[in-house]
Amino acid sequence: MQKLLAYVDGIGAIGPGINNWQEGQAILCGDVEYHPQKTVYPAVSALPPTERRRTGKVVKLALSVGLEAVADAGQTASDLPAIFASSGGDTYNCHAIFETLASDDRSISPTRFHNSVANAPAGYWSIATGSMAPSTVVCDFDASFGAGLLESLAQVTVDNRRCVYISYDIDYPEPLNSARAISDGFGVGFVLAPQQSASSLYALELTLTQEKASSCASQILEALRLGSPAARALPMLQVVAGNETGRVVLDYLDTSRISLTLTPCR
Repeated sequence: MQKLLAYVDGIGAIGPGINNWQEGQAILCGDVEYHPQKTVYPAVSALPPTERRRTGKVVKLALSVGLEAVADAGQTASDLPAIFASSGGDTYNCHAIFETLASDDRSISPTRFHNSVANAPAGYWSIATGSMAPSTVVCDFDASFGAGLLESLAQVTVDNRRCVYISYDIDYPEPLNSARAISDGFGVGFVLAPQQSASSLYALELTLTQEKASSCASQILEALRLGSPAARALPMLQVVAGNETGRVVLDYLDTSRISLTLTPCR
């Protein structure tokens, strides 16, 4: 395939023991020792109170990392097309619906229903930001992060405009967790641009390869990478955190993976 090129203008991240990208960057470049803790899901103050009460972990995670990335890039969220990628969406809402369907009263509330669809975070994003820009939702099991990144770079290249890319996954409650184990919530957001600017942090050059996916040298970080589809971003984030030039391979298809060359702009 033709190589795709884009520039990272802003980053957001939340995960176990990581409350924002600044904390994540310090951990990933080795300045701070990593102590994993349960992921904290911040309230999204940009949402009106009624919608805020209806949101669960997945919406809080997706919107928080997206808004952090937009703020880091100095952009306006309502101006940006948004691409969302998640393996499982709102897993706790899914669990609640299954419990209801297994009960004597099988009535599903409208709130449960509209939170069950894959594009629910995209809808809440449009409410929180006032955005009328297009949105895209991608789901590709463990390769969801890579698939969403490929879609984002393709859109940036074809449309020649910035976008915000948001990848996120949360754990499942039991008994679903026994069938699909995700260790904890992890989310990452990027503002991607077609041209380099004063705010650009990194250049990304993407193509496909048959090589194996990159891993993390740290056992703790590697466990996190394998434990959450969105955390497949960690090898990429480690290069960025260290402000290094590097190349990583990300999960995508069984026979084809994503090769990503990263070059700092500063």
